[in-house]
Amino acid sequence: MSSTLAITTGTSVALWVICALLAAGVAWTRYEKRRTRDKFLRELVAMDPERREKVLSRLRPEIQNDLRQQLMERFRLS
Repeated sequence: MSSTLAITTGTSVALWVICALLAAGVAWTRYEKRRTRDKFLRELVAMDPERREKVLSRLRPEIQNDLRQQLMERFRLS
């Protein structure tokens, strides 16, 4: 009985460690994505309006709309 409990406990600990590592990986990926987007928004703000529109026009429409919305909300730029 004791060995069964030890195996179950060892398996549970290993499973918890794996889940914690996966959760940390997902959180890190989301953090990096947000940080990259914030950096790109700051670069867009620093550009002149004509160049900003040229850069935005090269992106997918969904991303364009999202970035324009963020520029308007955070920096009051169109």
